[in-house]
Amino acid sequence: MVYFGEFRGKVDKQGRIVIPSKLRNILSVKKDGAIYITRGLENCLFIFSEKMWENQSTKLKDLPFTKGDPRTFTRLFFSGTFQSHIDRQGRILIPAHLLNYAGITESIVIIGAGTRVEVWDEKKWDDYYEKSLKVYEDISEKLMEM
Repeated sequence: MVYFGEFRGKVDKQGRIVIPSKLRNILSVKKDGAIYITRGLENCLFIFSEKMWENQSTKLKDLPFTKGDPRTFTRLFFSGTFQSHIDRQGRILIPAHLLNYAGITESIVIIGAGTRVEVWDEKKWDDYYEKSLKVYEDISEKLMEM
């Protein structure tokens, strides 16, 4: 399963966002399947399906807890996680601590990012996109050399 696309929306006063149907159908494969929302990188939020959450958790739990960087990363990643479900209107609840982390107040951008869905504050996404687009080709060349 690969998530892709860019969708714009808003967060309501209760902290809920509508997951676009194209992403909703693959995020919640099982009826009433859980989804996991956590702190992402560059101040966005990551949303994982139940299966992808299990995959990601397995990778992270194998990191050595005796080393500082893995310990710090896993603490922040797991402590910020919130388990949610998609309601009948296609909405999910995002708790205040995650909205605050991402700087989300109203307008959002939801993107499919391969193995996960990301939720961004609209202005932060637009700035990130504009800056990153300038180096997109250079990054592509570097990745192809790997």
